[in-house]
Amino acid sequence: MVGTKADIGRTTLPRRQLGRALRDARQAGGYTLEQVAEVLEISRSSLGRLELGQNEKIKVRDIEYICRYYGLPDERIEYLKSLAEQARTKPWWEDYRDLVRPGFNTYLQLETAATELHFFQTLIIPGLLQTPDYARSVRPSASMDPSEESDWLVERRIRRSAILTRKHRPMRAEFLVHESALRTVVGSTRIMSSQYRHLADMGTRENVSIRVVPFTAGFPGGLAVPPYIIIDFPHDEPSVVYTEGAIGTMIFEEKDEVNRFRVIHEAVSGAALEEQRSRDLLRNMARRCEQ
Repeated sequence: MVGTKADIGRTTLPRRQLGRALRDARQAGGYTLEQVAEVLEISRSSLGRLELGQNEKIKVRDIEYICRYYGLPDERIEYLKSLAEQARTKPWWEDYRDLVRPGFNTYLQLETAATELHFFQTLIIPGLLQTPDYARSVRPSASMDPSEESDWLVERRIRRSAILTRKHRPMRAEFLVHESALRTVVGSTRIMSSQYRHLADMGTRENVSIRVVPFTAGFPGGLAVPPYIIIDFPHDEPSVVYTEGAIGTMIFEEKDEVNRFRVIHEAVSGAALEEQRSRDLLRNMARRCEQ
């Protein structure tokens, strides 16, 4: 488990994934850092920083050189080279670092690299599903200029939500949204009506599943289950779980911890309404707001 009140150092997700993959490949071959450093004429400290994801200046040709030495197949080498390219690319949200709440920058990296997302939200409509008016009406934090953060929130929501609607490989995402998040009026009933209809419409997409966890379900996942996101990655990269609160975030990376969240998620999923019933409920809620 990794607890953060800020992002995890200056380590970006692609560097961490690349470093873990190189370390696993080295250990699978039975090599020590000293052995590899001596043969490839790389300093042990540089190789160690690379495996920890702490090397900010990564050369793609060096990654290929190391991978060839480990005897990795071509497909795996190309994937690790792509991670090296990503590690050198500045993410689009980097210019807005000061507007991102503590820890969320790390989540944005995780989200960008993911192949599938599984949400459980009890407090607020998940950001990827928020309408611009809803996002604009979410109360800004006390430490930031309201208008500045509001503009950023809306822009961020629009850019992020494109991963669900893009034509090429749209993100697969499952959303379990508790009824309490739906019943909390943000902005106005007009805004909520539009938000309900947007949720119902998004739920018809093949890559998106939206289901409501009703009040009548009780606490299927346990009394103290916070909102969370289970994040799956390509190429058998280990999944992680992201949770957040008002002043910080937690990222669970250990396999046992992630599996515990999957058990919780299965319980919550079993108590949620089916997709069609969820869409019917959302559209009924929208109509009531319009009366």
